[in-house]
Amino acid sequence: MKQVRNIIQSKGNIIFSVNPHTTVYEALELMCEKNISSVLIMDGDKPLGIFTERDYARKVALKGKASKETLISDVMTHNLITVNPDCSIEEAMRIMTDKHIRHLPVTEGEKLTGLISIGDVVKYLIEEQKFIIGSLEQYISHT
Repeated sequence: MKQVRNIIQSKGNIIFSVNPHTTVYEALELMCEKNISSVLIMDGDKPLGIFTERDYARKVALKGKASKETLISDVMTHNLITVNPDCSIEEAMRIMTDKHIRHLPVTEGEKLTGLISIGDVVKYLIEEQKFIIGSLEQYISHT
């Protein structure tokens, strides 16, 4: 059974983050620049929370808050749900579905080692299926 570590290995473990004193506007600039839909909020090496496009829509835009004046720490999601690299991909998908989240930080002990999205999971599973189908087609054509 494939594990979350396989996704991290294939996509890389680049993590974009900001500190809790960053404004929402600055976080949005980073998200736009890197073409990402979430950013982790870190205090040094310690993850404090996550800020997503959904957080922006629900906690900033719809509340009439000013992005340039609102701190990310005031609108981030505080209770991070994480998995470890040995978690199965199926379990990670179940967690994301059950908790209605699209981003899942990956930690080993207290250390953040990556971040996966539902898009990363789907892409990985599609590539794995293509490989299996190709292998089966090759096997069938040689028998």
